[in-house]
Amino acid sequence: MTDSSCVVIRHEGCVSIVTLNRPEARNALNAELADALPRAIAECDARAETRAMVVTGADPAFCAGFDLRDVGAGRRAGANEHPGYWGPFPPTRSPIIGAINGAAVTGGLEIAVSCDFLIASDKARFADTHAKVGMVPGWGLTIVLPRLIGQSRALQMSLTGAFIDATTALSWGLVNEVVLHDNLIHRAVEVGNQIGALDEGAVAEVRSLYRDMAARAVDDAAFEAENVRARNWAHRRFGGA
Repeated sequence: MTDSSCVVIRHEGCVSIVTLNRPEARNALNAELADALPRAIAECDARAETRAMVVTGADPAFCAGFDLRDVGAGRRAGANEHPGYWGPFPPTRSPIIGAINGAAVTGGLEIAVSCDFLIASDKARFADTHAKVGMVPGWGLTIVLPRLIGQSRALQMSLTGAFIDATTALSWGLVNEVVLHDNLIHRAVEVGNQIGALDEGAVAEVRSLYRDMAARAVDDAAFEAENVRARNWAHRRFGGA
């Protein structure tokens, strides 16, 4: 287990678990945590044995967003601090499962929706309070959230700052599953092991294909592009015409 104070890394076989670890501040993102999180993700992704990652928070919260003390002191000016990618995570070969153990708010919500998919504790709650604190999303929330739950629901969340509970998040399509709080990490690791049992190259190609197709219109050109990718993959893996 690697412990860098504000982020804890633990490995369970082919699954690496990254835990935001500022529980006294509800895992709010100060400058240290905002820097340590992508480094932890990159470290786990570089581990040869890792086939999936789980991102969670130290109870009682997942992440309460950016620490307003840092924002007020000018340490979160909104510039991209990680040239080469946008958002909280660097590009990874390994899928990222969000295990949402409590409140995921503002920047915490942006971390959550940057995961490949989410499993939520029955104690999870979600809110976008950017406008409430006089800020604007900058980690892709206005791009990703509408694709998950629809434009009108995303607008409702962002323009009201109201919380939704885990059951609502499930019905809206924000999370894939809701489990008992004490079973959250076990279930996330179980799903990670399901990913790890599959062909690593095929998992990476399917994941990449989903991401590329998400930006396309549903038309013949999209179906053709998918078919071309599939044929190219088969040729690289199995040869032949």
